[in-house]
Amino acid sequence: MKTLTALFAVATLTLAAGLAQADVRVDEIPQLVKDGKIKPLEDLNQIALQLHPGATITKTELDNHFNGFEYEIELRDAQNVEWDVDIDAATGKVLKNRQDK
Repeated sequence: MKTLTALFAVATLTLAAGLAQADVRVDEIPQLVKDGKIKPLEDLNQIALQLHPGATITKTELDNHFNGFEYEIELRDAQNVEWDVDIDAATGKVLKNRQDK
């Protein structure tokens, strides 16, 4: 019975984590921009690139959190160093800017 309870607890936590952070589908993005809920992704990309001049964006993802939308950007700079930059998609505020390890 303890095993069943533990499995149920893990399943519940996994489901809750999935609800707390969900990737936004690409086809939803234009409406979010139109509604003013997020800034255009080009603007958010420029914020990240200004932090790392000469870098190349290698991956982006828009997530919907309980407290709003977060844009996650992975970059590779001219020295081949990878960076993770997270930006509040509504305000453009940089939430994280750290070297990827």
